[in-house]
Amino acid sequence: MTEERIKLEPTWKARVGDYLQREDMRELSVFLRQRSAQGTRIFPPGPEIFSAFEATPFDATRVVILGQDPYHGAGQAHGLCFSVRPGVPVPPSLVNIHKEIERDLGIPRPAHGCLLPWARQGVLLLNSVMTVEEGRAGAHQGRGWEGFTDHVIETLAREREDLVFMLWGSYAQKKGAVIDRSRHRVLKAPHPSPLSAHRGFIGCGHFSAANEYLVRRGGKPIDWSLPPVGAT
Repeated sequence: MTEERIKLEPTWKARVGDYLQREDMRELSVFLRQRSAQGTRIFPPGPEIFSAFEATPFDATRVVILGQDPYHGAGQAHGLCFSVRPGVPVPPSLVNIHKEIERDLGIPRPAHGCLLPWARQGVLLLNSVMTVEEGRAGAHQGRGWEGFTDHVIETLAREREDLVFMLWGSYAQKKGAVIDRSRHRVLKAPHPSPLSAHRGFIGCGHFSAANEYLVRRGGKPIDWSLPPVGAT
């Protein structure tokens, strides 16, 4: 991948930019360009692939939520895991996230699913695989993104302290195995998907637990409410 195509946020570029020059990442870039040239719709759109880093700089990160890969429906993915653009119907997993926030903190469920206000407070919304093809969930798994996002997690865990990692589902939990629990708070639960949310995601209390940890370490809590679109 070439730096002029990526425009990675400066604090992230300083920590993980070199990884993007690796041969496997260059091969990923070629693959993405080829698929696009063949008429395949790739989500999120190119300028938004690295939106999570733009919204949440390295030094501003306080909480990390790990997703698997972007939504594969038109108009949904915009570079933040679990989030959808304003005006797009809230997907089932995010509905369950909102339900748990309401149960845990008493915050009424919002009318939209754009999580940018969380990202701006330091919640890194990171998908393990950062692109997908329309209508093909998991289409870009095994193409190289996993190594890059592993590197992101390892760098955060090594260079920062007192972060909260929310690991939902076995995939995220395996990916987060490198995190030193003596330096960070690791919260685990089943995935919020309708298939597994009621096996322990609903009732996990992760949002209040994250805030309690952040405050105990001298930080500010996250405001998990989502103001109406246009009010941010």
